[in-house]
Amino acid sequence: MRKSLLLILLACSILCARAQISWRNDHTGVYNESGLLKSWPAEGPKLLWHYDGLDLGFSSVSIDEGKLFVTGFTDAKGYLYVLDMNGKLLNKVEFGTEFTGDNYLGTRSTAIPHEGKVYVVSGIAELFCFDMQTLKLLWKKNYAADYGAENTKHGWNGPPLIIGEKLIIAPGCPTHNVLALHKATGDIIWSSEGMKGISGYGTPIFLDDQEVPQIVIMMGDHILGLDVTNGKMLWSYDHTNRFSEHPNTPVYSDNQLFFMSGYGQGALTLRLTDGGRKVETVWEIKELAHGYGHAMKFGDYVYGSGNRTHWHCVDWKTGKVMYSDNNIAVGNIIAADGLLYCYSEKGEMALVKPNPEKFEIISQFPITMGTGQHWAHTVIYQGVMYVRHGDTLMAYKIK
Repeated sequence: MRKSLLLILLACSILCARAQISWRNDHTGVYNESGLLKSWPAEGPKLLWHYDGLDLGFSSVSIDEGKLFVTGFTDAKGYLYVLDMNGKLLNKVEFGTEFTGDNYLGTRSTAIPHEGKVYVVSGIAELFCFDMQTLKLLWKKNYAADYGAENTKHGWNGPPLIIGEKLIIAPGCPTHNVLALHKATGDIIWSSEGMKGISGYGTPIFLDDQEVPQIVIMMGDHILGLDVTNGKMLWSYDHTNRFSEHPNTPVYSDNQLFFMSGYGQGALTLRLTDGGRKVETVWEIKELAHGYGHAMKFGDYVYGSGNRTHWHCVDWKTGKVMYSDNNIAVGNIIAADGLLYCYSEKGEMALVKPNPEKFEIISQFPITMGTGQHWAHTVIYQGVMYVRHGDTLMAYKIK
C-alpha cells in the first residue's frame, strides 16, 4: 500500500513538473486552476515580477518544463526568449526576418513547446523547430517557398496544432491547403487540397469524440472539417470577411461548433451530424464580431467582444443576445476557477462573474507597464497570471 502511494505521488510530481501551457492553455482558453482569488484589491493583485526588454510583440506566453517561452521583435527580426519562473532570462535566439507589412509591428504567433522542442511561426509564415534546451534550430519550413502559400494582409498569426506525431498547419494554397507534418522532422505525412483557398491563419482544433476524428479549421473563405488520419475533407462551409482572415480559434461543445470573425463578419454556430461527416447551421449573429479576442462558452452561454465596442453574452443554443455592455473596452477573454478574465485593448484587466443578465465586473485594475497594443492573451499557471504588454511581461499572484 505504501509503495503504491509513493509511486502515485512520484507520478503526480513528474506530471506537475512537466505541466504544459500552449496556445490559450489547450486551445480552449480554460485554465484548470483552483483556489484563485475571487476579488482583487483596487490596485490589483500582487505583482511578483516583471521582465522588460521583450521588444515589440502580441504573442502570448507558453510554459513547459518550468520555463516561459515568448517571442519579440526588434529591427525587423524575431527572437525567441526563454525565462525561468522568476522572470530571469535564460536564453534568447534570433529566428529570422519578421513581418513589417503594416503599422502594427511585433511578433504574432505564440511559441508552442512540446516534448523537448519549441515551434515558432513568424509573421512572414516561416515555421521553425528548436531544441527546447539549447535553442538549436532543428528544421524549418517556409510556407511560400515550400508550399506555394501567400501571406495574409496583416501577417501570419496562427500557431500549429499537435496531434500525436502530427503537426497541423494550414498554408492555404491549391495543392497544400492543409498539411500534417511529422513533428520531429517536418516531413509531410499528408497533404489536403481542402477548398484550395487562402489561409485564414487561425489555429485549428481537434475533435476526438466524433465517429470520424477530425481537424476543424477556418480558412480564408471556408470552414473545413478534415479527417485527421489522411486529410480527407469531410465537410466545408462558406464563411469569409473583408480580409479573409479569421484569427479566433473555434469553440467546441455539445456536438456544436462556434466561430467568430471580425472585419464585417459575425459569429455562427454549426451542429455536427452523421458522426461528424456533415454540418448544419444552428444560428448566426452579427453582434459577436471581433478580430482577435476569442470567446468563451461558460454554461449555456457564450461571452466575448463584438463590433469593437461592446462585450456580449449570447445564448449558446439559440444565439439570443442576453446583454451588450461597454463598461470597459473590448479585448480578449479566458476563464479559470469559475470566473472570466477580460483584458481590454485599453489595458483594463477585469475579473468578471459569468452572468447572462449583466456584464458583472468584480474587480479591475489598469496595466500601466509595457508598450504598444494590449493584444496578447492572458495566461494563468499555478496561481500566477501572466500579462504581456509589448516589451514587458508581468507576473501577478492571484492565489
